[in-house]
Amino acid sequence: MTFRLRQIDYTADGRRIARDRLVERDTLTVGRAGENDIHLPDLAVEPQHASIETAGGTRLIVRSAGTRGFVIDGKQVEQASIDPATGAELRFGSTSITVSRDSDGVVLLEIQSLTRQDKPDPAADKAGFSLASVMPGKRGIGWGLLIIILLLFLALPIASHLSRAAGKHGDVPGNLIGDKAWNPGELSLAHHVLSTHCEACHVRPFEAVRNATCMSCHKDIHDHAPAARLAMARGPAGPGTAALQKIGHAFGKEGPGACVDCHVEHEGMRAMDPPRQQFCADCHNDLKTRLGDTPLGNASDFGTAHPEFRAWVVTNAETRARAPVALDAASTGKNGPKEDNGLTFSHQMHLDRMGGVAKMALTLGASQGHGATGQGYGHALGCADCHGSSADGARFEPVNMEHDCEACHSLAYARVGSTTLKLRHGDVPQMLAQLSMAGPVPAMGTSRARPGDFAQGNHASAGLYHANFGLTGVAARAMAPTGICGECHKSEIRGGRLAVRPVTLVLRYMPNGWFDHAAHRQTGCGECHAAAASQSSADVLLPRVAECRSCHMGEGAAKPKVPSSCAMCHAYHKTALAPVSARGMRRRED
Repeated sequence: MTFRLRQIDYTADGRRIARDRLVERDTLTVGRAGENDIHLPDLAVEPQHASIETAGGTRLIVRSAGTRGFVIDGKQVEQASIDPATGAELRFGSTSITVSRDSDGVVLLEIQSLTRQDKPDPAADKAGFSLASVMPGKRGIGWGLLIIILLLFLALPIASHLSRAAGKHGDVPGNLIGDKAWNPGELSLAHHVLSTHCEACHVRPFEAVRNATCMSCHKDIHDHAPAARLAMARGPAGPGTAALQKIGHAFGKEGPGACVDCHVEHEGMRAMDPPRQQFCADCHNDLKTRLGDTPLGNASDFGTAHPEFRAWVVTNAETRARAPVALDAASTGKNGPKEDNGLTFSHQMHLDRMGGVAKMALTLGASQGHGATGQGYGHALGCADCHGSSADGARFEPVNMEHDCEACHSLAYARVGSTTLKLRHGDVPQMLAQLSMAGPVPAMGTSRARPGDFAQGNHASAGLYHANFGLTGVAARAMAPTGICGECHKSEIRGGRLAVRPVTLVLRYMPNGWFDHAAHRQTGCGECHAAAASQSSADVLLPRVAECRSCHMGEGAAKPKVPSSCAMCHAYHKTALAPVSARGMRRRED
């Protein structure tokens, strides 16, 4: 028997396409498997689903080959008999097969998928029963929601603000309605007390916080430099930046250089973040080009573009004048920078673990002396025996003769009964008067039995301190390089009288930077300060940039290096709070 199989498809624009092929066979197979005569690639169809065979030459018998059956004219069956002259519709899964006789008498099977254009649209069938038929369109809903948002979160807070009456002192009582929707976040710890007093900073609505408002509380904050020099260092703004600045000015934003350019609020309850490295580099990366008279070098990244450190050293002990000196070899020579601090001192002698000072300390023992550590001696001297840290650990307290040195460098010159007489340290006229009134006492040479006791005998080297020797002779021996004063001080004649060169011990060599020793407590002193090899008190024992870069690199440094931005060591405002800013930066980066 001859079957005409007509495959019906549709193009994207809905045009119907029919493809015919003739099959000469008495039985046709239907299923998902590719070898079937009618191949239906549908998971709802079994691989061998059904068969269509001729019966008596005029009828067709359709039998199910599996367990699912098929649908004929809307009825689920396992088997059916069809007269092609009458016709019928078969459904296998999502495919419809229409049975009829073509005009030439051949049995015609039209095959088309119900998932395509001719498949009924369930959504269209149910459209009359859904809310979509009575609801406005998406565009109308969108505009409506926008209007509601503007009313609730813009118009209502504005109306609430304008309707509040000022109090007796100009304060505005009550809270705004809906103002929380405008709040980008909590205030920082420093400003958190103002959380319920927005008008303290936002004086006028829709206007940025003004510099004058900030200065009303921060009266002691000074600018980084004069405004004219800041403008020159900043340089002209590009077209895009200039356009943004004009837009900001329209809303009352000052700048460039306004407080809010650097200090960003509403970032959460924590310390305010210091400025990022780029904030400083915008001016300092090419500063010498814009400010030709500046003594500062260009700097933009500590790891790659930072000038050598400059230390403010004492250049004249008499006048106590100080001047900045770069620490590089080109500026200071092979042995580093020198200073005139008025002392005669050798770090090497005191730190030599095999030297006489170490032997003295071991002999004294833990019960004698206290030094900076407060623990006595009994061991070779270390840095902490003389240099005591400040209360916050950031710096060191000044060295004190009576507290840190006298255990070894005794000031005793006589004993009256059980009382030991000591020279007045730091007061040369008083010392000379004491020596002039001294009776016969043991000599004060350098051959004392041990630190802490005055010398016994040794008339040859020091002589007897007696009034009959005369003031000049006694004082000369005390002020001699081997005398009790000359061990540490430089003697000189000033105004016809014996005197010592003034002593100036610098506590901060870099006043424009900040260094926190507490953050480096895990590092030995000798790793940064070459004190063990210093034989002169004139040596400035400070590390150079290269030594700091062994650990610290720029803001974008990766581990194991320490990311170090400008604000870690420098503060924009020159105030006493500069250490707070620097140390706060370090804590956040830890």
